[in-house]
Amino acid sequence: MTVGFFAPMPPAPTGVAEYAAALYKALQALGQVRLDDSRADICLYHIGNNHLHRSMYEQALRRPGVIVLHDAVLHHFLLGILNQAEYVQEFVYNYGQWSAGTAARLWIGRRRSAVDAAYFEHPMLRRLVERSKAAIVHNSAAARMVREHAAGADIFQIPHLYEPRPDPSAREVIQLRDRLGVGPRTFLFGVFGHLRESKRLCAILRAFETLRRRRADIALLVAGEFASSDLRRALAPQLGRERVIRIGYIPDRDFATYAAAVDACINLRYPRAGETSGIAIRLMGAGKPVLATAGEETADFPAAGIVPIDHGPAEEEMLAAAMLWLSENRRDARDIGDLAREHICSQHRPERVAALYWEALRSANASAAP
Repeated sequence: MTVGFFAPMPPAPTGVAEYAAALYKALQALGQVRLDDSRADICLYHIGNNHLHRSMYEQALRRPGVIVLHDAVLHHFLLGILNQAEYVQEFVYNYGQWSAGTAARLWIGRRRSAVDAAYFEHPMLRRLVERSKAAIVHNSAAARMVREHAAGADIFQIPHLYEPRPDPSAREVIQLRDRLGVGPRTFLFGVFGHLRESKRLCAILRAFETLRRRRADIALLVAGEFASSDLRRALAPQLGRERVIRIGYIPDRDFATYAAAVDACINLRYPRAGETSGIAIRLMGAGKPVLATAGEETADFPAAGIVPIDHGPAEEEMLAAAMLWLSENRRDARDIGDLAREHICSQHRPERVAALYWEALRSANASAAP
């Protein structure tokens, strides 16, 4: 069996590219895998919710194969590539003729699509999933979304791949914390990745400010580029406050040192898009406790290996309480991180994930044979 592999690859500025490169390397140990080979026996398409995946999406419709849904909500992607008539038609294809009025309203209000839950409640997966031979997802929420759009789809739930990296030296970590202005006794929280409205940065900054008034030995690192200039401007005053450290995009070669330098990661997501966060996987693999929004997307992790934060009216209060607890109980924080690392290194290792991918590809190829 030959596999055509379609994905954004490094140096594309997206976590999917780094994931795809690691998976591509692991799959090559199992058989013939070639980049962008549409003549292969079976094609594997990596699909995400941004313009970098447009060619993969279009190719997956032309030459059906197995899709990997890094995001199970494609609504925002389709808003970006379709005109109004095409968008309404696609919405109706997914949800019925009666939904045409809803589609028209959502098109008009599309500037709010990053924060309005209505866009996340309509993943618009039906056409792609129905055309594909199988769908690979990383969590139960994504599997449910796929099933709701195409009840007969072949779905393979495969853990998000984690590629272990060499641990930085203690000296490198101390030097980095020194450059950030963080002493050895300071508990450093980190937020990483593309800074979108759904990452709850407003709530995180307010919770941190509440906690900072109670404890002086904490700091918050906010690392990444803003997806919205409006959000960047709105948060500029809070990002300039004492003990908030703001840096831009972290190159992959440096990420392991930053992961080692923080004491805990905050990785909230709401509204959710059925995604498994590559940032959360990497920080858990590095042995760090991760504070994450509770829900189906994180339900497959061991209960004691993650710190769940409910979304809703109590989000900020619950987040501040969890941050206080971790900063006051460092041994508990380390224990959570150790359990997280054990789980990730066992269940998400490249060899295991690649074998599960290969079986899904083999199954899809066999079922498509005449």
